[in-house]
Amino acid sequence: MGIFTIPVRAAVQFGVSLIVWGENSQNEYGGPASASKNNVLNRQWLEEFGGLLGLRVADLTESYGIREADLIPYSYPTDDELAAVGVTGLFLGYYFPWDGFTNYFLSQAHGFKSFGKVIEGSVVDYENLDNHQTGIHDYLKFLKFGFGRATDLVSIALRRERITRNQGLELIKLHDGKYPWTYLGKPLDQILNRIDLTIEEFDAICERFTNKDLFLKDKEGQLLRDSTNSLIKVNYENLEE
Repeated sequence: MGIFTIPVRAAVQFGVSLIVWGENSQNEYGGPASASKNNVLNRQWLEEFGGLLGLRVADLTESYGIREADLIPYSYPTDDELAAVGVTGLFLGYYFPWDGFTNYFLSQAHGFKSFGKVIEGSVVDYENLDNHQTGIHDYLKFLKFGFGRATDLVSIALRRERITRNQGLELIKLHDGKYPWTYLGKPLDQILNRIDLTIEEFDAICERFTNKDLFLKDKEGQLLRDSTNSLIKVNYENLEE
């Protein structure tokens, strides 16, 4: 939400009329075909695709009791404020083929250095190198929806015909949704320490939000885990049984 709101607030504050984002994320990672040709990031796009999945910031104050003052960075400017500056937000990926894999090679030619090995929960070594908490984000996504960052990237590679479906499934089984003991080589307990959580508290939170229908359970209904403490999906094929 911040990625798509804070730059717009800054544009209004400093009188910047044009903002250019890279990818249109709803198009890159899958969205309705009717929106695939949209080149402008506006309030409608934000509310539908920009992080809250249909929720408004006002819903967070009314339903979840979060203070309005704490949500200022995530509050989109009013239409009058935008019109006064003439702010327009565009997606560069609408005008040029957007491909993270190609972008990686281009960046590498200009000095970018990757992690050097596959990043935990992913299938590449060049994405999300700026935040150790990304591994937690990807893991929670897997617990709630049954797919994580590895599935996102495999799906893109499949659509671009770089790998076969069977190759993609093997990559997903190997990397997706693994318990985040480390991220970029940093231990989980050190990452959690920055947000005042212990591993036990983290596990309790994960338990609350896990969609237990997606994962194998024992006869008592307890979630089964493999030797790495990772959950095991009921159906990796995502096909009807």
